[in-house]
Amino acid sequence: MSTKKIIYGFHSITSLIRIDPMSIKEIFIDEYRTDGRVNDLMKLVETHKIKYHLSNKERLDGFVSNQKHQGVVAMIHEVKDKYVTIDDIIEANQSKSLLLLILDGVEDPHNLGACFRVADSMGVNAIVCPKDNAVGLNSTVRKVSSGAAESIPFVVVTNLARTIRYLKEKGVFIYGADDNAMKNIGEITFHGSIALIMGSEGKGMRRLTKELCDEIFSIPMMGQVESLNVSVASGICLYEINRQRRNIN
Repeated sequence: MSTKKIIYGFHSITSLIRIDPMSIKEIFIDEYRTDGRVNDLMKLVETHKIKYHLSNKERLDGFVSNQKHQGVVAMIHEVKDKYVTIDDIIEANQSKSLLLLILDGVEDPHNLGACFRVADSMGVNAIVCPKDNAVGLNSTVRKVSSGAAESIPFVVVTNLARTIRYLKEKGVFIYGADDNAMKNIGEITFHGSIALIMGSEGKGMRRLTKELCDEIFSIPMMGQVESLNVSVASGICLYEINRQRRNIN
């Protein structure tokens, strides 16, 4: 059985149309917008024969209270079994080294959306998050991700520690970023299948998560700021991982 969800913004809606047009039930478009972005969206809508309505701003605002919808909102049917499992990810990538981003308790949807964008640009195979004490894949996440939430698999697990142990059994090396680590990222050698763990906003990794890491490192800070947003920190770490793995290969 599917449940009705809302997504909004041009990037998230056009990306979903290109990836899975059948998942969209209907689209509501600001009746006063006639610019190029709306025209491009209408071409996609008509090509895929998606039902649409021209609506006033008040109705659009009612769908997504206090959010910048850009004049376009879509109702989608999100099928629960479309969420993949960690086994699905391992099976789909048997012939190459894995690169996973594990987010340990990220609760801000804007941060998760930004992490999706980083993951997409850095070739991450999937984002893994715990079910509890973490934000899910909601409309804000989809909007901020600019379409990346439709392209990067999202794995939600009930027990993160058990998932990490399972990945280690499958030959995945677990790295964690922590502000207080003795080593910095420049002293670490990255190779093979990797899962990078990033902690939550302000709290970092939980104790058990940290204990399960094969290696922990920090990002050296050169200015007055003491810490980085989780998406920025993820981008720095993933870039270095990719840089090293390209040189090794």
